[in-house]
Amino acid sequence: MTNLVSLVLVSHSEQLAQGAAELAGQMAPKVRIEYAGGLEDGSLGTSFDDISAAIEAAAGFSDTDDDETQSLHEVVVICDLGSAILSTESVLEFLPEELVGKVTLADAPFVEGAIAAAVTANSGASAADVTKAGEDAANIFGNVDKAKQAPKPTFEPSLETKSNGPVTAQVTVANELGLHARPAAVLARLVAEYSAEVEINGINGASVLEIMKLGAVGGDNLSITAKGAQAAEVVAAVVDAITQGFGELATAQVS
Repeated sequence: MTNLVSLVLVSHSEQLAQGAAELAGQMAPKVRIEYAGGLEDGSLGTSFDDISAAIEAAAGFSDTDDDETQSLHEVVVICDLGSAILSTESVLEFLPEELVGKVTLADAPFVEGAIAAAVTANSGASAADVTKAGEDAANIFGNVDKAKQAPKPTFEPSLETKSNGPVTAQVTVANELGLHARPAAVLARLVAEYSAEVEINGINGASVLEIMKLGAVGGDNLSITAKGAQAAEVVAAVVDAITQGFGELATAQVS
């Protein structure tokens, strides 16, 4: 089985790096996430040695035995500011030979990018896809539509029954807080398990950040549309997850 892509978060602040890693880790429990932040004396800054150690740990390089190359993870690194990027680039120039070509420095927003990359990695995606998810996070959040006018689905629903045709359902958000970070991550991970393209109110159902941007709260109605070999199965699973309120003890109405 191919190892999941790991993440390294590099910040000038140890608290910021640790917090971002903790948040991303809750969204993607299967992904190994390491962080490097601050200097040894507790002041703000970045440490060459700490970044290097975090990358090696994320790759599994420091805790492997004789045949290191068999168990190494690919690693995606996300930094908070320009000087952290420069420090990381310096580290990449001195990587152990076994890690050359296995580490990618993503040009991604620190918190949003970490969450998007982690959730994508959790699905078993490639390092290229994990990097893209992190970098695309910069384009997802703009002006929030407070009226929550959902875009029209790009899939045109069909009344004709086809094995690979679009499947749609309507569901009311059950939990009072709605699709905040944790439920959004649950849905994104769930969608990634099926062979189907899914839209929730017209946005990509596999993107944790796009789901969060919907701003859906308890009582809001959502339209679920899927197309693909497992369209019916994924729609049923998504509707069930929303109906159950993500363990936040509410009820939902489905039609």
